[in-house]
Amino acid sequence: MPEPVHASRTVGVILAGGLGTRMGGRDKVLMRLGGETLLRCIVRRLAPQCDTLILNANGDPARFADTGLSIVPDVLPGHPGPLAGLLSALDWTLSHRPEAEWVVSLSGDTPFLSENLVVRLHEARRDTGRPLACAGSGDRLHPAIGLWPVRLRDDLYHALTEENVRSVRGWAERHGFARAMWPASPIDPFFNINTPEDLATAEDLLSEPTHE
Repeated sequence: MPEPVHASRTVGVILAGGLGTRMGGRDKVLMRLGGETLLRCIVRRLAPQCDTLILNANGDPARFADTGLSIVPDVLPGHPGPLAGLLSALDWTLSHRPEAEWVVSLSGDTPFLSENLVVRLHEARRDTGRPLACAGSGDRLHPAIGLWPVRLRDDLYHALTEENVRSVRGWAERHGFARAMWPASPIDPFFNINTPEDLATAEDLLSEPTHE
């Protein structure tokens, strides 16, 4: 019998610890799309897929006070990238949800994410026997959108602090990862918003009847 997928064993983290330089230093997750923030778009889709949802963000947590999410800053200084956000999420999970075995990560600028993301990632790693799984769309891999075992926390800490590893894909490849792939059309579920032009494109996509 295949191993069942248990959302109760999975903590979700929205990665929003970057500097947003291409958006003039703004919090991308607080930008508005279709009348709601990107963060609200993501929470609406991701929260039902996880036992608990947290937000990795740096700076004053008060700006997220109305979200109801636990705000988890980087545990390492200097904004070392999404791997640091993942490490922070693994640390938080060990402290606050010790029964959870998995963390699923998602970039904070992907408002059209699939509503079966977590199940598909679990199925991919289960069916291939790999310890990790990353999402992809079309012919592109999105390593920061992935499923990670909490037991690899110490390995990730060592990679970041002793080896200066910064590539999510590079670290994932060390352990071997499965790929869960989605079509990139008619709308890429992992379309990400990096620039004002991307935000305008997302507004256009939102009006498409197939965006759900």
